[in-house]
Amino acid sequence: MKTKILILIVIVFSSTSLFSQSTKKFIDTGSVKNQFDYLISKSYKYKNYKSVKTNWLYKLKTNVTDSISALKKEITIANSTINSQNKTIDSLKLAVNSSKETVNSLNTKIQSISLLGLQFNKETFKTIVFSFIAILAVLLLFFITKFKQSNNLTTQTKQALKELDEEFETHRKIALEREQKVRRQLQDELNKQKKD
Repeated sequence: MKTKILILIVIVFSSTSLFSQSTKKFIDTGSVKNQFDYLISKSYKYKNYKSVKTNWLYKLKTNVTDSISALKKEITIANSTINSQNKTIDSLKLAVNSSKETVNSLNTKIQSISLLGLQFNKETFKTIVFSFIAILAVLLLFFITKFKQSNNLTTQTKQALKELDEEFETHRKIALEREQKVRRQLQDELNKQKKD
């Protein structure tokens, strides 16, 4: 009989230790849902009611309160992280918009040329420059043609003047010889008359 009592005591202590370990498991681990499920499954039934140990209820209340507090902290941290990320996103959007404006400004500058304080599109500027060059080329050809015509006319005029000078020189020489001849004849006549 002593052995039976001893076995009974051992069983009671081991079941108590098992019960305390399961209670420890219930208290310390698992989600709130698992804790509720455990509480319902381990509670005592009386007719249509369940009898629950008050220390389990208090522990469950503490666990739920702690879980709610932890979740509130997580929500607060998550909200502050979201707000921080939203601020970062807003600042990045501003930076992107600023960069886009800078790129557009640089593209406009690249696509345009400033001349005498006026901005021209490159295509318009090229058109103006090539038109100006074409006009200058036409004017150059016009002036070269006019110069050649004038040079030919000047050369012809010089040639005609030279020929006229030669004729004049020839005519002057002839006229001088004639005049000398006439003077000689006059002198000869005068000399004859003086002798007579």
